[in-house]
Amino acid sequence: MARPRTPLLSRDRIVEVATAIVDAEGLDALSTRRLARELGVQAPSLYNHFATKEEIVDAIGDAIVAEVDLSMLGRDPWPAALRAWARAYRAAFRAHPNVVPFLARGPARRPASLRLADAVYGALVDAGWPPAQATRIGAAMRYFVAGSALGSFALGFVDDPQLYAADYPRLRDAHRLAGRHAQVDDSAFELGLDALVDSLERKFAALPPT
Repeated sequence: MARPRTPLLSRDRIVEVATAIVDAEGLDALSTRRLARELGVQAPSLYNHFATKEEIVDAIGDAIVAEVDLSMLGRDPWPAALRAWARAYRAAFRAHPNVVPFLARGPARRPASLRLADAVYGALVDAGWPPAQATRIGAAMRYFVAGSALGSFALGFVDDPQLYAADYPRLRDAHRLAGRHAQVDDSAFELGLDALVDSLERKFAALPPT
C-alpha cells in the first residue's frame, strides 16, 4: 500500500480540532484520548507532536493570541493604538470564551503571547511612558479585556419581569437586557475603554518632563 503523500497529523490540525472541542464543551472536555478519537488516530500518535495535554492547551492559547492585530502598536499615537488593540484583543477572546480563564493567567512561554506583551509594552515605553507605568498599563488592559470577555453582563438577567417587579423595583427593566445583550455588552466595553484611556491620557500629560 502506498504511503499517504501528506501526514495524517500535523500540529496545526491537532490544535484546530482541540480548539473546536474546547470552544464547544470547555477545557475539561479536552483529553488526549478524546482528541485522538476526533482525529481518527490512536492517542500515542499525538505524542509525536505534543508531549502532554498541557502543551496542547498552550498551543491553543497561543494560536488564539496570534489572531490579535498588533499593527497599530508603535504606528499610531498610543491612545488610539491602545483602543484599537484592546478591541482586537477582546474580539479574539470573545471568539473563544472557554479559553479566556487560561489566557488570563499570563503569557508564560507562549511565543505569540510574549510578542503581544512585548509590542504593547514597547509601544508605551517608546511613546514616553516610564517602564514601570507601562507594565501597570499592560496589566490593567489585560484585566479589563479578559474580564469583559469572560461572559455577558446582560445575559446574566432573566427575561422575567415578575422576578424584579416586587422586590427589586430599580431593576424593573432588567428583563429587557438579555434581548439586547450584544448592544449592552459592547457599549459597556466601549464606555470602560474610554474611561480607562482618557484617564491614562491625563496621567500622561502630568508626567514630569524627561
